[in-house]
Amino acid sequence: MTKEDLIAKTAKILADEFEVELEDITPEADIKKTLDLDSLSLVDLVALIEENFDIKIKGTDLLKTKNFAELYDFLYEKIESK
Repeated sequence: MTKEDLIAKTAKILADEFEVELEDITPEADIKKTLDLDSLSLVDLVALIEENFDIKIKGTDLLKTKNFAELYDFLYEKIESK
């Protein structure tokens, strides 16, 4: 999977699941604000990512990502290293 494919797939999945406009998911956008994340929806986000990309991640690792660009980098590294 190329990084561009990962970005497109991730943005689509997140837009659908969290009911936000795809245009709102930009690399610079704040993840917590854009997706309106709280502790419960963070668990949903982890499960969604693990299910769609067949990787294991920790919610605490996701909390370190502030914007979508950082999330994409994190996911790409995880996928490439499995």
